[in-house]
Amino acid sequence: MIDQALAFFKVETQAELVWVIIGLGAQILFSMRFIIQWIASEKQRRSVVPELFWWFSIIGGVTLLAYAVHRQDPVFILGQSLGVVIYLRNLWLIYAEKRSARQSI
Repeated sequence: MIDQALAFFKVETQAELVWVIIGLGAQILFSMRFIIQWIASEKQRRSVVPELFWWFSIIGGVTLLAYAVHRQDPVFILGQSLGVVIYLRNLWLIYAEKRSARQSI
């Protein structure tokens, strides 16, 4: 079974297989943000970006960044690094707005 998985994913060691599984899991987490955004938009009949979108973006982005660093892919590293900063900034803006709304009550 392990040998078949190694061959299927074109890796030579079990450690590399673990990294491929991490990468696939990260991509699934990252993709979930689009499903969440789509469902939220359909429910409200307008384009909506829920807070959970940004959480999945961060979790998936950081995990993909770890995978990219392991693979030593500078293009992938640069892309994920910038994305994670943007996702964190969006969450900061959401929480700052919530804090401001609470203080004005």
